[in-house]
Amino acid sequence: MGADPERIANAEAFLQEAVYRSREAQAGAGLWAAGDPNAANCGLGESAAVVLDLTPRAIELFDALWPTPIEGEDLAFVRERLKDWIERQDALDRDRNHFLKGFRQKHGFDRSAYSDDLLRTYEAGLEAVNARVTDERRATAEALLSGLPGPEAPSNA
Repeated sequence: MGADPERIANAEAFLQEAVYRSREAQAGAGLWAAGDPNAANCGLGESAAVVLDLTPRAIELFDALWPTPIEGEDLAFVRERLKDWIERQDALDRDRNHFLKGFRQKHGFDRSAYSDDLLRTYEAGLEAVNARVTDERRATAEALLSGLPGPEAPSNA
C-alpha cells in the first residue's frame, strides 16, 4: 500500500528543501574556488555540499510528514536519505550541466540559430535528464516514506 499523493508531494518538497539548503553552502564554497584555475568547473564546484540543518519550509514539511516526533534510528534514517538525495541530485545536476556544455560547444550557444531538428534534439536531451531527476526524486520520496511510520501508523518504539 503506497503513500497518498499529498504525502509523496510533501516528501519530494522536503527532499528539494534539503538540496536548496545544501546548494547555499555549495554556492558560497564555489565563490572561493572561482579564482582557482585548477578547480573543476561545471558550475557546481568540486563536490556536493551536504548540509542537513533544515530550512523553515523543510521543518514545516517534516512536521506534516511525521506529526509524531521521530528520533533515534528513525531520525538517522531520514538524515541518511537526505544525505543520499543531496549527493544524487548533485550528480544529476552535473549530468545536466555536462549535457548543456557539450551540446553548446558542438552547436553553439544561440538556440535561435538551431534548426528545428537540432532544437528538438536539444530539448529531448534536456528533458531526458530532467525526467531522471523527477523519477529519482519520486522514488527517493517513496523510499523515505516506506522506511518510516506515517501519521496513521505511530511508532511503537
